[in-house]
Amino acid sequence: MPDRVRVGIIGTSWYADMSHLARIKSHPRAELAAVCGRNRARAEEMAGKYGIPQLFTDYREMIEKGGLHALVVSAPDDLHYPMTMDALDAGLHVLCEKPLALNVAQARAMVERAETVGVKHMVSFTNRWAPWYRYLKQQVDEGYIGRPFHCNIRYLAGYGRQPRYSWRFDRQHGTGILGDLGSHMIDLARWFVGDISRVSAHLGIYADHPGPDGPAADPANDAVALAVEFANGAQGLIQISAIAINGNRAMEQYVTLHGESGTLEIDSDFAAGVRMRGIRQGGERFQEVAIPDELFGDVNRNQPPVVQIMQLLTQQPLGDRQFVDAILDDLPVTPSFHDGLKAQEVIDAAIQSHQEGRWVTIV
Repeated sequence: MPDRVRVGIIGTSWYADMSHLARIKSHPRAELAAVCGRNRARAEEMAGKYGIPQLFTDYREMIEKGGLHALVVSAPDDLHYPMTMDALDAGLHVLCEKPLALNVAQARAMVERAETVGVKHMVSFTNRWAPWYRYLKQQVDEGYIGRPFHCNIRYLAGYGRQPRYSWRFDRQHGTGILGDLGSHMIDLARWFVGDISRVSAHLGIYADHPGPDGPAADPANDAVALAVEFANGAQGLIQISAIAINGNRAMEQYVTLHGESGTLEIDSDFAAGVRMRGIRQGGERFQEVAIPDELFGDVNRNQPPVVQIMQLLTQQPLGDRQFVDAILDDLPVTPSFHDGLKAQEVIDAAIQSHQEGRWVTIV
């Protein structure tokens, strides 16, 4: 491996711009070697903004001719599998957006191929790198709550109310809010408490989701309620919404972990920022828990939580930057495709549970 990693990225969306492109560009040992987008004008815009020398509109051509070491897949969910598998066949390291695939069969094949090829692989579960969730994980690992009993998570947004086409709410291309925001929270629940063994779910469609050329033919869910059972016996409730009216709170996240020895909770939204509280067995009142400053680096903590995470990931060895370090220094990578597969198992079980009206066991 040379001194620098030549990275190509598939995707030129606003999110690819503010996240993956900015993060790779910020790494001193990474080179943004190529960008691929179906809209050539938009791809040219991103190439100019980030000084990317090669531009493609066919990702297969980029894999073949780009001289790449690694690929970032930031495309609609239904394209994750073919793009990743083609990259793995070419021996490239791959960072893929969440959810890893459209179903468990695809996700498992991606894990197996990546392991067989022997490359680094990562899923972009960005919430794992938020300072407040990293500190919550540390407190759990150090025994603050003891044996876990309950995990309650809510993630509420409102962008699914907008009357315009979005592939995320088109079942031909994605798994709705279950895959979009739900995959993040499923991953956090598993990270904090352990593997999920059973799922009971209701997947709702409350807003009108137009298709690309008129009424939607097959709309995907925009609100999700999951009851889960963890392998260690703990209980979980996960609620996800894209149709909540949140006002200046914009996007809200709530995580509460109850255990034998204590309780920890985190609230975050655009208006009030992040608040962490805890209470130990024998205590009478919840106490504020200070999140260490060093976890934030130079990030301005007065900004909305999402903005804080995005800035942090261009400064610290996390996310895309961690992926580059892992390639150059042969370091372990988390969250990996394996973590993506575990989240996909819950997504598939939730879909089956909703369709059949019963609890579904994850084998």
